[in-house]
Amino acid sequence: MQGQVKSQKSKVKSQKYLRSHRGVTLIELLIVVGIAGAMATIALPAFSSGLDNMRLSQAADGVAAFLNGGMNRAERRQQAIELSISPRTNVLLLRSADNTFARKLDMPEGVRVEGEQRQYMLLPGSTPARIGVQLVNRRGLRRLVRVDPITGVPRIERLDNR
Repeated sequence: MQGQVKSQKSKVKSQKYLRSHRGVTLIELLIVVGIAGAMATIALPAFSSGLDNMRLSQAADGVAAFLNGGMNRAERRQQAIELSISPRTNVLLLRSADNTFARKLDMPEGVRVEGEQRQYMLLPGSTPARIGVQLVNRRGLRRLVRVDPITGVPRIERLDNR
C-alpha cells in the first residue's frame, strides 16, 4: 500500500513538472532568433557574392554563345552579319545586311559591358575579326570574351586575380 502511494505521488510530481515546463520562454526564443540573425548576417555577403559570380559567368557564357551563333550564321547562310557592342545600353546586337535576321542580347542585372561603342562585320569565308567583349560585375570581377582569330572560337578569360 505504501509503495502505491509513493508511485502515485511521484506520478503527480512528474505531471506537475511537465505541465509547468511545457513550451518555450520568451528569453529562449529571443536567444534562438539572435543566433539565427547573426548567422544570416555572416552568410549573406558570401551568398550574394556567389550570386554575382554566377551571373557574371552566365553572362560570359551567353556572350560566347551569341558571338558563336553570329559567326555560324554568317558562314552557313553566306550572309554579312553586323555585330554591335553597346556599353551605354548594355546590349549586344546581331543584324544581317539585308535585315532578315536580328538578335539582341541583354546583360543580366549586375553585369555590364565595359569599353566604348563598337561595330564589327562578320563576313562569310573571311578570317574573324579580333573581337573582345569585357564584362564586369558589381564587385569588380571581370571576364573577357575574345574571339580567337585563328580558330574563330570565342574564349572566356578571367581578368581578376581572385
